[in-house]
Amino acid sequence: MPDKGKNVPKIDMKDRIRQIMEAQHMTQQVFADFIGTTPATLSGIFNDRTRPSINIVECIKKKIPDINTDWLMFGTGQMYLHANAAASDPQNPLDGSHLPGSNGSEPLIDFGSVPSSTPQSVVSSPSSYNGVRNTQQIMLREEVKHLDKPQRRVTEIRVYYDDQTWESFVPSKK
Repeated sequence: MPDKGKNVPKIDMKDRIRQIMEAQHMTQQVFADFIGTTPATLSGIFNDRTRPSINIVECIKKKIPDINTDWLMFGTGQMYLHANAAASDPQNPLDGSHLPGSNGSEPLIDFGSVPSSTPQSVVSSPSSYNGVRNTQQIMLREEVKHLDKPQRRVTEIRVYYDDQTWESFVPSKK
């Protein structure tokens, strides 16, 4: 009789999230942007500082509808609800065949192109869009206008000594 539960490595939810990220051929930064969370949130999960919340599960499910939430949360069942449909559907993002670089000819990230659209949460204006090409701050030039004022003159100089005495010097008038 097989021994159930012994010598079976425990796979945490963070490991299943990492499997999804790797199946999508994404870095931690790209995956965080893809599901709509911060890289710091994923880093906290992967480094055991925080546990994955239901919000993370919802974000992943929203972006990858074929993901099996029972598998994601509890490790039961298959990774995808329709495993054979994911592999055969060319429009399905789960197999990664639509990604640049999946055929080896295109790079995964093209730094030379300008994004065709901005995310909905970002207001597209020069002051708030932080793309690679728009990282330079806009410098405002302030002009100070000097008014004609009479030149200042020294009228008296006082020197204080440590013995509690002082002297005054008044410049002589020319």
